[in-house]
Amino acid sequence: MTKTPDQLRSARWFEPDDFRSFGHRSRMNQMGYAAEDYRGKPVIAIVNTWSDLNQCHAHFKQRVEDVKRGILQAGGFPVELPAISLSESKVKPTTMLYRNFLAMETEELIRSHPVDGAVLMGGCDKTTPGLLLGATSAGVPAVFVPAGPMLRGNWHGKVLGSGSDAFKYWDERRAGNISDKDWSEMEVGIARSYGVCMTMGTASTMTALADVIGMSLPGASSIPAADANHIRMCAAAGRRIVDMVWEDLTPARIQTEAAFRNAISVAMAMGCSTNAVIHVIAMARRAGHPIGLEDFDAASRKVPVIANIRPSGDRYLMEDFYYAGGLLGLLTRLAPHLDLDQINASGKTWAESLEGAAVYDDDVIRPLDRPIYAEGALALLKGNLAPNGCVMKPSAADPRLLRHAGPALVFDDYPALKAGIDRDDLDVTPDTVLVLRNAGPLGGPGMPEWGMLPIPKKLVRQGVRDMVRISDARMSGTSYGACILHVSPESYVGGPLALVRTGDVISIDVPARSISLDVPEDELARRRAALPAPPPRYERGYGWMFSRHIGQADAGCDFDFLRTDFGAPVTEPVIF
Repeated sequence: MTKTPDQLRSARWFEPDDFRSFGHRSRMNQMGYAAEDYRGKPVIAIVNTWSDLNQCHAHFKQRVEDVKRGILQAGGFPVELPAISLSESKVKPTTMLYRNFLAMETEELIRSHPVDGAVLMGGCDKTTPGLLLGATSAGVPAVFVPAGPMLRGNWHGKVLGSGSDAFKYWDERRAGNISDKDWSEMEVGIARSYGVCMTMGTASTMTALADVIGMSLPGASSIPAADANHIRMCAAAGRRIVDMVWEDLTPARIQTEAAFRNAISVAMAMGCSTNAVIHVIAMARRAGHPIGLEDFDAASRKVPVIANIRPSGDRYLMEDFYYAGGLLGLLTRLAPHLDLDQINASGKTWAESLEGAAVYDDDVIRPLDRPIYAEGALALLKGNLAPNGCVMKPSAADPRLLRHAGPALVFDDYPALKAGIDRDDLDVTPDTVLVLRNAGPLGGPGMPEWGMLPIPKKLVRQGVRDMVRISDARMSGTSYGACILHVSPESYVGGPLALVRTGDVISIDVPARSISLDVPEDELARRRAALPAPPPRYERGYGWMFSRHIGQADAGCDFDFLRTDFGAPVTEPVIF
C-alpha cells in the first residue's frame, strides 16, 4: 500500500477534531452508519447511471448491490451517487447534447463528496465517454463497470442484430416486402434482454475501448449483460477499486498516450462505430494527449478488421464474440500492433493480463492474414468540402461507392429530408449524392445520429440499398452504408457544406482519402458572402451554455472550459 488511512481523501471530512467534521460524522450517524463503518476505510462512490427509462442499464439496480458487496468484502465503504442516465433511444434531440453534462456531473459528484475512489457504471452509448471524461478530470482512482451487450435478437428463426437489422428490414417494409404482422413480431424479438446493443455499435465499441485504455477489469467489456459472469465481474470491480485507492492507481497513471493509441488500433480491428472518433479524441485530450483524426487514419492504414461482427461483419454478434474469446482473445491476435507494457485497472501490464487468453473461433475473430476487411474500419477524408476532415466507415459500405462522383441532392435540415425522401417524383438516381446539413454540434443541435440518410423510397423499390450520403451529423454505430459523417466545420457555422447546391458534383475517393465539391472557388466565394446568419438554437438554459462552448467534431465536441489546458487545475474543495 502506498497510502495510509490518514492520507485518504475522505479523512479531510471525517477525521479532524473540529466543528465541521463533527457535523459530517453526526449526519453519518443520522443515516445509521457507525464510525467503524467508514472511518479509516476508502469511501467509494458508485456513480450509477440507472434509470427507469434506460433499457441498457435496467439491470444496474441489482448490479449496484453486487458492486457494493465487493467493496465491503475488500474493506471499503460504498456510497451510491446517481447520475443522469442518457438512454440512447429515449433522450431527444440526442444524447450527444448531454454527454458533457454527464462528464461535468461525474467530475463534480466525485470532487465535492468525501470519496476516495469511484466505480463508474455505464455502457449505453454516451455514458461510457461521459463517465470517463468526468473521472479523468476528477483524478481519483476509478474503475469502469460496463453494462454488457444484450442477448441476440430472434425472429422467424433468424438472428437479429440491434439497429443494423432494424434499418435493413425497415427498408424492406418500405419496399412492401414486410407485413405489419411481421414487423410487430420483429419489434418484440430484436431486443430480448437488458444490456447494450449486441452489434458492434457505439456502446460495445466504447466499452471495449474503455477496457483497452485500461479503465475496466481486463476483458470485462465482452461479458453479456445477462451472463452470471457479469454479476461476478461487478463484485470483482468493487473489490479491486478498494485496492486501487490504497495503491493510488489514478486515471493519470493508466491513461497514457500509448494506451489511447492501443485503443485506436483495437477500434480499427473491431469494425468500430464512427462515434469512437469523437469520443476517443475528447477522452485523450482530457487526459492531456494530442490525439486527432490523423491518428485514426494512420491506424486504419495498418490494422485490418478482424472482428466479424455486424455491421462490418456479415454474421456474428457480441454474444458470439464473447464465446470466441472476447476482447482478450482479439488482443492476442492484435499484439503486433499494441504496446502491451501499458497497465490497466488490475495493476498489471497487458502482457501479463493476456496470459492464457485465446481465440476459440477463427471465423468470429479472424487471424490478421485473413481479415474481413484489409484496412481498418474507418477512413478520414479531407478536401474543400471538409477542410478539417470527415469520417467514413468503408468496411460497412458497398465497395463500388468508395470511388464515386455524382450530383448532390441537398436537404437543409432533417424535417426537409423526412418530408421529401419518400416522394415518388423526387429527382434522384442511384448515382445521386444525398446531402444533409445543419445537423452538426451546433446545427442539430447536439449532432444527432441522422447521418445514415434513408435511401429514397423510389430507389428502395428498385432494389437500391446503398448510395453515397454526406452530412455533418453522426450515425448510430449499428448503421452501415456509404455514409460520410462529421463534416467539419459544420454547415451551421458556415462550413463549406453550407455552400452546396442541388446539382453540384461531389467527388469522393476513399483510397486517396479525398472529398471535393467540384465548384470553382470564385463561385463558392460568392455563395459564402450571401450566407445568412443562422438563427440561435437556444436562448436560455443548458442548451444556451452548450451553444457557446461546444467544440467541433474534429476536436471531440468537448466544452472549451472543460479542456485540460483551460485554466489552472481545480483544487480540492475547502472545508470550513
